[in-house]
Amino acid sequence: MSSRHRYSLLVFDWDGTIIDSARIIAESIRLAARDVGLEVPTMEQASHVIGLGLHDALRHAVPALTPERTPEFVERYRHHFRASEHAMGLFAGMRELLASLSEERVLGIATGKSRRGLDRSLESTGLRPYFQASRCADETHPKPHPAMLLELMKELDCTAENMLMIGDTSHDLEMARSAGVDALAVTYGAHPEQNLRSCGPCGCVGSVAELSEWLTQHG
Repeated sequence: MSSRHRYSLLVFDWDGTIIDSARIIAESIRLAARDVGLEVPTMEQASHVIGLGLHDALRHAVPALTPERTPEFVERYRHHFRASEHAMGLFAGMRELLASLSEERVLGIATGKSRRGLDRSLESTGLRPYFQASRCADETHPKPHPAMLLELMKELDCTAENMLMIGDTSHDLEMARSAGVDALAVTYGAHPEQNLRSCGPCGCVGSVAELSEWLTQHG
């Protein structure tokens, strides 16, 4: 893979990075906990686990959830999430940025969503043509394990030095660090900026416009 850019492969997280869904995910976790009669996590607790695979996320956000009750909880979570999917939109300017980037670079996705969930989102947003490969939490090791990025490197014939991970959670940044890949944090998603900076990203941006500018100047 050759490119005139420093990073020829840009790997994006999905929820909270491309699409404005963090609040709905957190609230769906809280509503599911209420439905099954378990202690309802705070919005901060529910937001912190965004980006992990669903079962890992639930184990951390709702510690009292037993394996026996997990299927019921997951059903209620998905019920609430899908009921609000229509209210989720791309962050302003994201569609135009992805369209522009895809003309000169290879784009990938590394997400805590399931394959079914990502496919549904790619179809509903119309973004599928911009991405050449993706990895989901139910088909390899979930974040923060480096497997998603290592597999994308191999599939897309890219070195760690030429890959950039873009995400809104510490799980994204820790995954990148474990894979030996640079990471760029977006602060408009699920995790607060101070948490993201503690993971040592090569930059932090607060909007899609700032993301575009950073990539132009540094990427």
